[in-house]
Amino acid sequence: MQSLKITTVGDSQGVVLPKELLDKLRVGQGDVLYLVEDKDGYRITPYDEEFARQMTVAEQLMREDRDVLKVFAK
Repeated sequence: MQSLKITTVGDSQGVVLPKELLDKLRVGQGDVLYLVEDKDGYRITPYDEEFARQMTVAEQLMREDRDVLKVFAK
């Protein structure tokens, strides 16, 4: 595990990803990353347009069918 420090980037704040991580993700400057929340925290992956579309649909269904999902969770 590696810790990342939040730093100022212009008028915003961000983190600098080490070259080794960028190489593992096969991404570079200008590429888009996708941040996914899971049970243990967050996961960073290369942006996948199809996956993003599926997540949008899943989130919409979860909001619409919240009561049904609560019943199934019991």
